[in-house]
Amino acid sequence: MTSYRFRDREFIRTPENLFFCVIGDQHPQNKAISYLRYIPSSSGSWGRGSNHFKRAMPAYSISHLLKNIRYLKKEYPHYVFHSDAFNIEISAVPNSKVLQHYKPQDKMMQLSNMKNPDFLQKRALKITEYLSETIGVSKKIFGVTGSILIDIHNTEFSDVDLTVSGGKNGFKLKESLPSLFANKDEPVNHVPENVLKKLFSDRVKEHPLSLDEVKSLNSRQWNYGTFKGTIFSLHTVRSISEITNNYGDHFFHSLGIVKGKAIITDTSESLFNPHIYKIEKFKNNKEGIPKDIKEVVSYSGIYGGKFEINDEVALHGKLEIVENKTNGTLYHRIIIGSPEAGTHDYMKLI
Repeated sequence: MTSYRFRDREFIRTPENLFFCVIGDQHPQNKAISYLRYIPSSSGSWGRGSNHFKRAMPAYSISHLLKNIRYLKKEYPHYVFHSDAFNIEISAVPNSKVLQHYKPQDKMMQLSNMKNPDFLQKRALKITEYLSETIGVSKKIFGVTGSILIDIHNTEFSDVDLTVSGGKNGFKLKESLPSLFANKDEPVNHVPENVLKKLFSDRVKEHPLSLDEVKSLNSRQWNYGTFKGTIFSLHTVRSISEITNNYGDHFFHSLGIVKGKAIITDTSESLFNPHIYKIEKFKNNKEGIPKDIKEVVSYSGIYGGKFEINDEVALHGKLEIVENKTNGTLYHRIIIGSPEAGTHDYMKLI
């Protein structure tokens, strides 16, 4: 059997012509934890040749993810399994069902060697060239994910979704892009108001946030903009050297839902998926809730990279006890974006 090493934001095509997007960097030896992204559809707006596809999930949110898993259990049950480590039911592609494995950085290299790239492929190359030259990062850190990675993009409306390898590089871009957005002479700009209006509306529907809270979070958005009118996004992924934990190194046990507030002390892993914030001084009025909660982990992208050290945040999510299988140590964490919390969990700036 072929050996694979799956990384966040890579894609997989299965024998049924389903496209899955890989989630995170911790996977069992025989499968890749991932969510169904595109499915065959004669009326789909994405495609290549005579093959057309539609999105299986309009956006990544817990409500859409749960619908996605229910669909797979009914139509393709071999892509759903119960993870003993994470203690949840989730979708995953067995290695035996990997027909094609797509890697963002490999794709970017392919695009640079293409004789006749199309408009959107050229845009992906131009954006990376611009960011590399303007901010001073290597072009080699960039990859391309999403529909361009799997060659089903539509040049009329598809976005350019890029990966950035390495936390240091991600933070350099995070620190530099706001000033570029603010300079009208630069080719990068904020996303148009009509696009933001729909985005805000969708997020209010999918998350327990008010419109003002959504707008407040968006004011800290750094990785979503336009380049000469084309919408692009940046997604920081771990470099190989930054992947220090393997699947099964830790086991996670649910202790129910908890509310409280805390102070953020470390944001060094907040750009990765999942987004991790170290916290201290957790406060909760209920008795019996542990006070040694060390971190908040968000699987919801709207909270990624949005909070800073010393921010006080209100939290509502699943409380877990984390068991280190190597040395037996235990600690607690809060999860934002869990099936148990449904659509009721949040992370808000106080």
